Amino acid sequence: MNAIWLKILPYIAALLLVAGALFGAYHHGETVTNDEWLAKWSERDARDEAAQATNEAAERTKEQSRQQAINKVVQNGQALIDTAAAAVTAANRESDRLRSAADGLASRIAASQAGGNSCTAAASAAATRAVMVLADVLKRADERSGDLAGFADQSHSRGLTCERAYDGLME
Repeated sequence: MNAIWLKILPYIAALLLVAGALFGAYHHGETVTNDEWLAKWSERDARDEAAQATNEAAERTKEQSRQQAINKVVQNGQALIDTAAAAVTAANRESDRLRSAADGLASRIAASQAGGNSCTAAASAAATRAVMVLADVLKRADERSGDLAGFADQSHSRGLTCERAYDGLME
């Protein structure tokens, strides 16, 4: 029986050698293929990272330009609001001058009609009261219209600023 094993042993060894060589070749091919795929994935990942960095830089540039546009709109809007406030201040000064003139006129009318005969004294007092009421109504109306005009000017300026900021974002 030993003789049979001695005859078969070279064939078994050759068969094991061929099987080992085939397994080694298969394992080598698998390793090479995996290395190729890993290299391709690494290249793809590098391209993706580069594209992401480029896209991020472009978006940051857009964001910065939009922010600069909004800052400019805010500055221009603040200038409009300041101009409106200055116009309100000037209008209030003029209004104060007009009210003072109305008070002076009413006082002069009252003083000029204070003297005279008794028949016209009653009529004169009624006319003086009417002039005083009219002067007071005109002063209040002027004061209120000045307040409303100032509010309207500032609201208009703020609305324009908001609209321009929105338009800047939509570009």
